[in-house]
Amino acid sequence: MKILVTGGTGFTGKALVKRLLDGGHSVVALDYKEGLKSQELRTWGAQVIIGSVTDAGVVERCMSGVEIVMHLAAAFRELNVPNSYYTEVNVGGTRLMLAAARKAGVRKFIYCSTCGVHGNIAHPPGGEDSPIQPADYYQQTKYEAEPLVLEANRQGLPSVILRPAAIYGPGDPERFMMIFKRVARGRFPMFGSGRTLYHPLYVDNLVDAFLLAMEPGKGDGQAYLIADEDYFEIEELVRRVAKALGVTVRIPHYPVWPVVVAGHICEKICKPFKITPPIFPRRVDWYRQNRAFKIDKAKRDLGYRPRVGIDEGLKATAEWCRREGYL
Repeated sequence: MKILVTGGTGFTGKALVKRLLDGGHSVVALDYKEGLKSQELRTWGAQVIIGSVTDAGVVERCMSGVEIVMHLAAAFRELNVPNSYYTEVNVGGTRLMLAAARKAGVRKFIYCSTCGVHGNIAHPPGGEDSPIQPADYYQQTKYEAEPLVLEANRQGLPSVILRPAAIYGPGDPERFMMIFKRVARGRFPMFGSGRTLYHPLYVDNLVDAFLLAMEPGKGDGQAYLIADEDYFEIEELVRRVAKALGVTVRIPHYPVWPVVVAGHICEKICKPFKITPPIFPRRVDWYRQNRAFKIDKAKRDLGYRPRVGIDEGLKATAEWCRREGYL
């Protein structure tokens, strides 16, 4: 089939494009800027279009002949932009994508949301019916786009929503890099008890979920939490990283609240100057907000089964980090 992947040069998008091409599909990848990754996708055989999901002309050009849309593009961790930018891209861009998909006769639309729409899980593990309580503009706007996807489904465009947990794996120098680098130095400062729950998602497992959601009639009009089989206390996760790296790590504990206050102050001071703060609230949330989920619904409806466990995934990620010179 001909498949459009928005955000195709991102971490997850790139892994998804590769798997689709390997499966014999024709892939159009849309992303907002040219770079080495876009060139790499072209060498694999993908058609890469540079532009924004907020540009109607670009979106219409991408949609020509497309049978399935996988919409991953989003404003994410954009610290030096106004809050309206998140709304423009994450909500407005999704609205535009849905309208163009319906006009083009697309057979299925798969929207990548985030588990963050649920915020802190007070009574873990959470499910798709857990309270919606996003903690920042990214999470808020990702959720605001979900009703648009469900309405499109009601109007005849089969649509599915996936809410991934904390994605990691080879190919991404950002998401787990702070953990890997600190552990590699042999000392990981832990702010708080270290018992906060964290639910990882190996990138190949997430790609599996996207491919399952492609199938006709599967998951239409539904939202699904996608995560690995197990969640962990964050101190246990740090120890698993140490095991993957083959090092011994000390984990001294410190109070978390001074870091929370520092995060808010840094963000407020740096924002007017368009400087990325060294610490900000979302990063501090890792130490104090529970992320633990049930994936029963995805297993039942989509046939989802996470194939890669935490130790295998962390080892593959550690090997990639070392090979690429990040450690």
